Amino acid sequence: MSTSDEQRARRAALAVGGFVGVASAVIITAGVVILLVVILVTGHHEGDHRPPPPANGTPTPGDSFVVDVDHVLPWVIGLGIVGVALLTLVAWLAARRAAEPLAEALQLQRNFVADASHELRTPLTALSARIQLLQRRHQRGQPIDDTLLDLRRDADAMTALLTDLLLTAEGTNAAPDVPTVVTDAARHAIEAMTPLASDADVILDLRAEPSALVDVPRVTVTRVTIVLLDNAIQHAPAGSTVSLTVGRDGRAITLRVADRGGGIVGIDPERVFDRFARSGETGRRRGFGIGLALVKEVATRYGGDVTVESTSSEGTVFLLTLPAARRATNDSRA
Repeated sequence: MSTSDEQRARRAALAVGGFVGVASAVIITAGVVILLVVILVTGHHEGDHRPPPPANGTPTPGDSFVVDVDHVLPWVIGLGIVGVALLTLVAWLAARRAAEPLAEALQLQRNFVADASHELRTPLTALSARIQLLQRRHQRGQPIDDTLLDLRRDADAMTALLTDLLLTAEGTNAAPDVPTVVTDAARHAIEAMTPLASDADVILDLRAEPSALVDVPRVTVTRVTIVLLDNAIQHAPAGSTVSLTVGRDGRAITLRVADRGGGIVGIDPERVFDRFARSGETGRRRGFGIGLALVKEVATRYGGDVTVESTSSEGTVFLLTLPAARRATNDSRA
């Protein structure tokens, strides 16, 4: 268990203990107060039922407070039952609060496994396609050096992807030392998705502004771009083109991915970013409703957004916006 997790567990235990202590004290104090009120109301001074003292003023001995047990005992029993019931409720609420960090940790673990599985699925598919290409070239006696180089790049990209996922799981959101050139990340994503696009008979087209810079790690920009491209390729008809356009809109960098598919059907377009949400059309490969949710999480984490800019029977356009790099903005002002 990491130090942050231990501190979080201690804070949760302290909060639960404080809740149980305060709630128990309130219940016990309220019961004691009610019992005292009942005793004072039902009790009486013994001297109240004695004759008046003699004329010489000598007090009658034995003037004391008398409690009628027959009146008080039902209250004691009733307050005891109510107290036990309330303390049981407090214990139940405390158990729920104590289990919340564990449930959250389990959910985070499930999300990480699902996210990692999804994110590795596309690179592994592309890697498999390159291996098949390598086998065909080897059998035909064609040069394979460039394919081997592509395989090495794919393996390096998967390593960087895993590192990015682990940093995301830890909650790390540090900006890179040098602003990321979005065009480079987009070109890398195009290269990674080319084997899948070729298998689907889909052409990938890149139009990018070279000066587009963001304070987001390059592997992260590449990762979300691959997700958007993969989604477009799965829904694009054979022989069509999926276009990737990188531009600028004021202080925001825009990244548009457009396909010529049948559009989003069977679901509200904005709901496609919900985890495990899927449209009526499943595409060439079965989707699990995770990829676009990851894009939304990344965009939000870095101060941007992703939306469905348009969708119809003629195609769909996804728009990803990220804040332009501050250093680049400052340079432009200077």
